[in-house]
Amino acid sequence: MISYKDAGVDIDAGNSFVEKIKPYVKSTFTPLVLGGIGSFSGAIKLPSGYKNPAILGATDGVGTKLRLAIDANKFDTVGQDLVAMCVNDLICNFATPLFFLDYYATAKLDINSAATVVKGIAEGCKLAQCALIGGETAEMPSMYEGKDFDLAGFAVGMAEIDEIDRSKFVKEGDVLIALPSSGLHSNGFSLARRVVSELGLKFDDKIEGRALIDVLLEPTRIYVSDFLRLKDKINALAHITGGGLVENLPRVFPEGLGAKIEKSAIKTPEIFKIIAQKVNEEEMMRTFNMGVGMVLVVSKENASSVLADSNGYIIGEIVKGKGVELV
Repeated sequence: MISYKDAGVDIDAGNSFVEKIKPYVKSTFTPLVLGGIGSFSGAIKLPSGYKNPAILGATDGVGTKLRLAIDANKFDTVGQDLVAMCVNDLICNFATPLFFLDYYATAKLDINSAATVVKGIAEGCKLAQCALIGGETAEMPSMYEGKDFDLAGFAVGMAEIDEIDRSKFVKEGDVLIALPSSGLHSNGFSLARRVVSELGLKFDDKIEGRALIDVLLEPTRIYVSDFLRLKDKINALAHITGGGLVENLPRVFPEGLGAKIEKSAIKTPEIFKIIAQKVNEEEMMRTFNMGVGMVLVVSKENASSVLADSNGYIIGEIVKGKGVELV
C-alpha cells in the first residue's frame, strides 16, 4: 500500500510546523481577534468608530526576491516583504490594516526554514499593527523542485467610504514628499539578479560596508505607522512598486493634474547606482523605486509638519498637466 508520505506529503511534518509557529502567530493578535489558532478560518470583530465603513483587500507576493533568499539560504526577511507589499497598498486607500493571511507552497516542507519565514511574517504584522489570523501550507512535490517555495499574502483593512478615492483631495500646488525605501523592496529582482550576474558580483561583496546579499534582501519598509500618525495631514499616498514613480504616482492624480519631480532631489542608495551600470535611466525609473518607497501628497500648509514628523523630504509638486515630468 502507498501512503501520502510515500507520495511526498508528510502530514506529521505539517502538524509539527503548526505547533512551531503558534507563538509567532499569537504574538500578532490584537484585541479584535476572536478565538485562537487551529479552527477552519480566522475570525476578527469589526472595529467601532466608523461612520460609513468599507472593507478593503490587497494581495501580493515577493516575486523573484525569493530566488535570492533560497539561493542564499536566508529566510528571515521575506516574511516582512510579504506583509509590506500588501499593507502598503491598503494605506494608499486610507484603509487601516486589520488582519493578514499567508499561503506557503513548497516541494517538501522544511520546518525550520518555513518557521523562519512565518516569524518574519509575524514581525511584519506587528509593524503593520495587524493580526496574522490564518494561513495555509501546501506540500506539492509535483509542482516545486528541491528547496523551492512560493509565498502569497492577503491583507484586509477598513476605511471610511468617502476617504478611499484620494484623487479628489489632490490639487495643484500640493507638495510631493518622498518617504525613503529600505532598498529595492520587492520589485525588479529579475532585472537586478541579471545585472548582478553580469557584473560578476558575489553575495559577500561589500556595498557601503554591508554584504551584497544583505543589501538585496533588506526587507521592504512598512509605512503603516507613518500613515496612522500623519493621515490627517495627507491628501494622497502612492506606493512606489513595479513601474516606479512614473507609473505609480499618476494613480492618485485627478483629471488635468500631473507632477513635476526634480531627479536631483531623489536620494538614491548605492545599490541602484550599481544596477544602473547595465540599465539605462528610463528603464531604471520605470522598474525600481530608486530609493522612494512611498510618496505623500500634502497641502503646502501641512508640508513643514509632515517633514518634521517623518524622515521624508520634498521631491516635487502637483502641477497642471498629465503624468510625471522628471526635470
